[in-house]
Amino acid sequence: MLLRVRVTLPDRPGALGQVARTLGVAGADIVQVVVLERLGGRAVDDFTVVWPGASRVERLLAGLAAIPGVQVDGVWKAIGAPVNGGYDAELLAQVAANPVDGLATLVDAVPGLLAADWAAAAVVPADWATRSGSGNPAGEPPRVAYASWRAPSPLHLPEVTPLRARPLTEPGGARYAVAPFGRAGLVLVVARTDEDDLTAAAFHITEVDRVAQLVRAAATILGDRLDAAGVAAAATHM
Repeated sequence: MLLRVRVTLPDRPGALGQVARTLGVAGADIVQVVVLERLGGRAVDDFTVVWPGASRVERLLAGLAAIPGVQVDGVWKAIGAPVNGGYDAELLAQVAANPVDGLATLVDAVPGLLAADWAAAAVVPADWATRSGSGNPAGEPPRVAYASWRAPSPLHLPEVTPLRARPLTEPGGARYAVAPFGRAGLVLVVARTDEDDLTAAAFHITEVDRVAQLVRAAATILGDRLDAAGVAAAATHM
């Protein structure tokens, strides 16, 4: 199976090699490394690895924990093979080529880009921030314009106000990245959840920025079609 392993490590020569060797000794086959951050003498890297399904991840974690200065921020299952940076432009080209299904194309593709579990485009009511509680009022589900195939039903939407691109972590452990389209109250919600004793990492700010850029570009391409999608989603819950 594919795993995503996020580690914080010293930003010095040899540190990355130590982590890579440890992953290899533990039985992981590295297929991609992405540097998310380099700041203040520390780096945050995402490793996508092929991991033998019968092997215990604890062995991998123990090996990484033994490296001085290395911290494991999360290990979780990745959906599909990792893609390169040029895929974002290809995705937007697909949205532009078939705008009728453009919103669905974007929502279906984003989980694979970010090793997330699911994504959804939901309509946030104008009075969302003034409602009681920390999210949906009891008995009222979120108004979903489109959800990817692994999204739960009914869909739980985190408290997303104020409407701006940001990461969120709920007390139960679910991690989200949210980004508003700026039209019709639509917001893209991307989620990671813990599974099989694996603890997923929160969305890094670079991942949130990537989602926000995709959402802004898609909103420019789709224009009034997003307004229609928002109206249609609201009508199904009236």
